[in-house]
Amino acid sequence: MLTNERQKGNQRMKTQSTGLQTVMNWIGRILRLDTTAFDEIRAEPTATTAAVLVVFVSSLFAGLGSFLWAELPINDISGIGATEMLIKSFILGSIIQTGVWFLWVYFTYQILIRGFGARVEFAELIRTMGFAFVPVAASVFILLAGLAVPIGVIAFVMAALLTNIAIQRASDSDLGEATIANLIGFGIFAVFMGLFANVMEIAGTGGLAPGIFFFSLD
Repeated sequence: MLTNERQKGNQRMKTQSTGLQTVMNWIGRILRLDTTAFDEIRAEPTATTAAVLVVFVSSLFAGLGSFLWAELPINDISGIGATEMLIKSFILGSIIQTGVWFLWVYFTYQILIRGFGARVEFAELIRTMGFAFVPVAASVFILLAGLAVPIGVIAFVMAALLTNIAIQRASDSDLGEATIANLIGFGIFAVFMGLFANVMEIAGTGGLAPGIFFFSLD
């Protein structure tokens, strides 16, 4: 009896490990521009949760970047409390960005099916676009104050380009259709994140947003 329980426990651990290895393998291939990974992600229903986690963890990295930007002594930035920054940008900002990301996917989906009559499943779009969001994790390097804006912009440009490929892999849309739908979806995402950057501002700098979106422009 005890042996059977141990075998079951080992099997569960093996399954979890294999799942993590698969996710990391997909991420590695995507970053190497092996776009066939999107085909596997699209076809794997259990990858939906992993895709959302990729978005959330990438957002956490972005939030960590804005937190360190404010707290590192070398950046000589004063008037920003560590606890407030941790809660608003790193924690709440990451959660909010993950939620707003669903608007990006949803409006992209609506443009594809209603505007272009493309064949695409919403869940498959979540999976592929979620994994395409991984370059946003590079926003952690906005901790370098002098390079914060270019690093943040580059991270999102990379994510947008990968997302374009992900959309094509998840649908029968062509490059032009995928690009238009993606730009509209991203535009809505950016507007909402810009609005959250102006909510509950910290020392007049930024609010409930991580990474490059932390910085309010008013």
